[in-house]
Amino acid sequence: MSTAPDLEPLTFRAATADDVADVLALVRLAYRGPESRRGWTSEAELLDDERIDTAGVLAKITAPSGLVLLAAAPADPLVACCELVQRSASVAYFGMFAVRPAAQSAGLGRVVLAEAERHARTTFGVSTMEMTVIGQRVPLIEWYLRRGYVLTGEHRPFPYDELVNGRALRDDLYFEVLSKTL
Repeated sequence: MSTAPDLEPLTFRAATADDVADVLALVRLAYRGPESRRGWTSEAELLDDERIDTAGVLAKITAPSGLVLLAAAPADPLVACCELVQRSASVAYFGMFAVRPAAQSAGLGRVVLAEAERHARTTFGVSTMEMTVIGQRVPLIEWYLRRGYVLTGEHRPFPYDELVNGRALRDDLYFEVLSKTL
């Protein structure tokens, strides 16, 4: 079992369709709007939308090649989540990483990321984890670099046409691709 300061013991499980509403609420809370600004990973200064909708969360939970991993703490049945997708025999994708803003900066993110890496390695049998991060989110990219990820040099376009009930606040967004050998 993994531990984090003030949030131990954490338990992990795969989300089910019954978790869609809770995952949707957590992701929106962590990424967008006023509450997200309590944490350091908010995207509210870049985007004014809802991040994802119910159908999008359900698709991630039920994807045949992936799952949404949930982290629970004694005081919070859903303190964090992330998406894992097996992209190939050797590569898994890590995304939709959300930690409740009030719980950020306590070491929880490191624990959840480590569990996601372990899960991808042991369940999918992959040797590499890949992710995309909005290029303008330099402190977040630096956080991943300290966790052993490297910038691949690849940039991907930002999906402006996939925003949910809102708009981008900048027209120069793009994704940096990071990877890590597990």
